[in-house]
Amino acid sequence: MRKPADKHQIDAEIQQIIELRHSDPHHILGIHPDGDGVVVRAFRPDATAIHVIPDFGGRIAMTHRKGGVFEARLNGKDQTFNYLLEVEYPGNKVFTLRDPYSFLPTLGEMDLYYAGEGRHERLWERMGVHLIHHNGVAGASFAVWAPTAAGVSVVGDFNGWDGRLHTMRRMGASGIWELFIPEVGEGTRYKFEIRPNHGGPALLKSDPFAFRTEVPPATASVVHDLKRFSWTDTKWLATRAEGEAANKPWSVYEVHLGSWKRVVEDGDRPMTYRELAPALTEYLKQTGFTHVELLPVSEHPYGPSWGYQVGNYYAPTARYGHPDDFRFLVNHLHEHGIGVIVDWVPGHFPRDAHALGKFDGTSLYEHADPRQGSQPDWGTLVFNFGRNEVRNFLIANALFWIEEYHIDGLRVDAVASMLYLDYSRKHGEWVPNRWGGRENEEAIAFLRELNEAVGRKHPGVVVIAEESTAWPKVSQPVSEGGLGFHFKWNMGWMHDTLLYFSKDPIFRQYHHNNMTFGLLYAFSERFMLPLSHDEVVHGKGSLYGKMPGDAWQKRANLRSLLAWMWAHPGKKLLFMGGEFGQHREWSSDRSLDWHLLEDPGHKGIHSLVADLNRVYRDVPALYDADHEPLGFQWLQPDSASVNVFAFVRRSRNPGRHVVCVANLSPSPREGYRVGFPRVGTYQEVLNTDAGNYGGSGMGNMGQIQTEAKPWDGQEASAAVTLPPLSVVWFMPG
Repeated sequence: MRKPADKHQIDAEIQQIIELRHSDPHHILGIHPDGDGVVVRAFRPDATAIHVIPDFGGRIAMTHRKGGVFEARLNGKDQTFNYLLEVEYPGNKVFTLRDPYSFLPTLGEMDLYYAGEGRHERLWERMGVHLIHHNGVAGASFAVWAPTAAGVSVVGDFNGWDGRLHTMRRMGASGIWELFIPEVGEGTRYKFEIRPNHGGPALLKSDPFAFRTEVPPATASVVHDLKRFSWTDTKWLATRAEGEAANKPWSVYEVHLGSWKRVVEDGDRPMTYRELAPALTEYLKQTGFTHVELLPVSEHPYGPSWGYQVGNYYAPTARYGHPDDFRFLVNHLHEHGIGVIVDWVPGHFPRDAHALGKFDGTSLYEHADPRQGSQPDWGTLVFNFGRNEVRNFLIANALFWIEEYHIDGLRVDAVASMLYLDYSRKHGEWVPNRWGGRENEEAIAFLRELNEAVGRKHPGVVVIAEESTAWPKVSQPVSEGGLGFHFKWNMGWMHDTLLYFSKDPIFRQYHHNNMTFGLLYAFSERFMLPLSHDEVVHGKGSLYGKMPGDAWQKRANLRSLLAWMWAHPGKKLLFMGGEFGQHREWSSDRSLDWHLLEDPGHKGIHSLVADLNRVYRDVPALYDADHEPLGFQWLQPDSASVNVFAFVRRSRNPGRHVVCVANLSPSPREGYRVGFPRVGTYQEVLNTDAGNYGGSGMGNMGQIQTEAKPWDGQEASAAVTLPPLSVVWFMPG
């Protein structure tokens, strides 16, 4: 005979159940051996009666013991058994349910161990909510990390959002709480109700690992099965890893999905993921971009924004549809040969009450000290990269987007804010590292771990740093002392180039070095040249608006800027609207001004970008030695008085090259001599002043003939025609 449980201990634990502060309610509730039989206990505070219905038959009345805890004893039973609970509420309302406290844990010891060590790279497969069959019963397993909580409950549509009905059990020292709830299905809304250890009101939190959310401003998590979508992009994934990313053409179109193109006839709403799939794909094919970069698609609370304050890291925003609709978009782009990059924000997160901040009543994901845990620029909270579980949450999230959504690249936002402890902080507002320095050693270690994990598990996927300082070796391998990123945004190039182009041409000679300075460090990193969203908001105006002069000159300057960028060493990124000369500054609440394409001048800019991308993809000299000194040579870096620049782009394949000449003054120059690498015929493969681009049509009649007259350090030269405010490309015929 088994020894009966101690009555006083049982009474004490029942009181803890009633007070919702029992860390292991399964120890009391559910079915347990007891003496010469078994005991079944259930906690249903508002019930008037409960019956146990064993799977072997019968109907056993339970006795109300205390405060909503009911109990039934079955003598002579040697083993536990499966059963249902028939619960009766006032008004003769009766519900029959499978008891969640009759199930063993759904998390194993190895899951808990690796999560605690911060080395569970597929953490999303165990945390959050998952639809499973457990002991032959369909339902949902829930797991959440809340190590200091006094108690945690799952609340949702299935229990009237009553935190008393589904209290979770704590899995030892891991700080993870777990519960299997039968019969919970796809589309069910839920949250975690967390009772802080220090007392005070319960916190109602979204699931940090939720795969789906309600449409904002609602904040509930939604049960979602990741396994239902059928991918058809196998060919794309197989070829993605071929060759070095640095030696490939990367022409990236940066998009905010909600404002790219809206459905005017339906209340001017944003397009859905499924509507975007054919429209965006066709547009990218038309304009020739190799990749699209999406501003953060992770769910975020504040709609009129870029989305850089993420509330739910594992869920695509519900504003544009279901998670599988986002998968459909990615799959469709892949089927048409277009890569997908998403912006990813591991540096900080918002303070919204439903999100990660003070998650279990303490500073769990963030530093407790505001000098470390608060980001003054954005009013956000900073991740505690020194905590194993936090690093694991983020690195698993990066791998999640790659594995579950087939993402081809992550552009990591605000890396500088992570690297420096004193970023945007005054003296006394930050805590030095152990050596007394300003470098954030924990963030550095995190970034290196992130990049090594992505590279090890997913060759061909790139990680790009938006990093605005002179931090060394951002895009060098970790094994060589670098941070391990594949590319770094060249923010200095963007700033200097836009400063030059914004000047009236009469003053450009005094800013000539803004155009040449970048070549002093162009090969210190693997750079991507951005003309990004940062430059078309907050009063900065559009790219078109930055250009000086009348409408014709603005368009000519913008065409020159784009052709200069496409010829310059570095991969390319252009924010939407720049490809046709968007007039107005970007707003989250409206489409781009697509009607501008009815204007021949703006249609011309659009046509130029398509041709830039076509030539760029077809000519390896423009990309395959982007990050090596052999890929670039100045011809005329110092012709400031006439606003002329000339250089050669060279391929790794000897002899293949492109000569780029820019005349950034409004004065045409005929018979202007430029050096060329060889004697012979050169084709004028691109001229931004061509009539079909909206220019004056001035040029070199399609080709030139060089002569054996040394010039600009080259063995040959030619007298060429340079149209006003133009860039011209020549290739050997």
